[in-house]
Amino acid sequence: MKSFLYKILREETVFCISLLFALLSMLAVKPDAEYAGYIDLRTLCLLFCLMAVTAGFQKCGIFRILAEKLLGAQNHMRGLALALVLLPFFCSMVITNDVALLTFVPFTILVLHIIKQDRHTAPIIVLQTIAANLGSMATPPGNPQNLFLCSRYGLGMGEFFLTMLPFTAISLILLLFCIRFVRQEPVRVYFKESSPLEHPRLLAVFTILFLLCLLTIFHVLPYPALTLCVMVCLLLLSRDIFGNVDYFLLATFICFFVFSGNLGRMETIRSFLSACMTKNGMLTSVLSSQIISNVPAAVLLSSFTENWKALLVGTNLGGLGTPIASLASLISMKFYLKTEEADFRSYLLLFLALNAGGLVILLTAAYILSAAGLLI
Repeated sequence: MKSFLYKILREETVFCISLLFALLSMLAVKPDAEYAGYIDLRTLCLLFCLMAVTAGFQKCGIFRILAEKLLGAQNHMRGLALALVLLPFFCSMVITNDVALLTFVPFTILVLHIIKQDRHTAPIIVLQTIAANLGSMATPPGNPQNLFLCSRYGLGMGEFFLTMLPFTAISLILLLFCIRFVRQEPVRVYFKESSPLEHPRLLAVFTILFLLCLLTIFHVLPYPALTLCVMVCLLLLSRDIFGNVDYFLLATFICFFVFSGNLGRMETIRSFLSACMTKNGMLTSVLSSQIISNVPAAVLLSSFTENWKALLVGTNLGGLGTPIASLASLISMKFYLKTEEADFRSYLLLFLALNAGGLVILLTAAYILSAAGLLI
């Protein structure tokens, strides 16, 4: 039992913290009928469906096939680095930033080791992490907080994409600029056996389910209908997918729903957070993300503002910065530290330098757009 609890504490730290926060808040606000109104069931159902669909895509092997096709065509290190970084950038728009890193970082470590380019491992993984965190802000499915904020404020497709498109474009330019510093040396990536496409019929089903998810996100399809479709398909075609859903993430959302709901009923805290969000909602969102990560920050601060643009932009840009600003960053760091030549100090310094630089540039762009009346 002790070893199980230790494993949960180590591997699901954010859930444990969110549970602690929820329990402490319950001491101040005793459970009552209003608790039922804290939970955003629509967000939880959408998140479950998207995680299930993403797990289905992974089961079919589509992402590894895509990576092999792109990497096999490269004959220079700069082109290889470009492909490795842009893969999580674009794929995170569909499969979330953490799943993109879980898919491509181990693959990157393996490829660089095979071609004896291990010295590039740390910088490329750092850039992949930044790419996943920035690419994921472009779409509602890319980041859990985007999904939540779209549901919380009833955002339409046009509103969301017009707000986030400038930052996505700037992010892509910054990544391309960083790749220019990789030396143009010849390399050859060769895979002895190409990964086969598994379960093609299942892939078609999950593609349809993903399209239904998008329709639900933008309020075309009711979420109970989507949830029912996904559950029935999994039960009939692929029950093992149920075991690949991150239930701790769902539980973390529930805990922060309770925590933020209780804080909203504490007048002193409510007044303070409301004042911060009114004075500078975007900066408050960015700074909060550095401490509790961007997903919990979005859930918490949404109770104290109706300025969805400030919160949306702030929590997405806030994914840059410290390693805990976006939980996906810890995933790639964990993979890197398992490599033979891992140097934590060098990795962390490079991570902080590139993240800080990107955050400053994107925040500056946000305030310029705001001053021009084009954002907030």
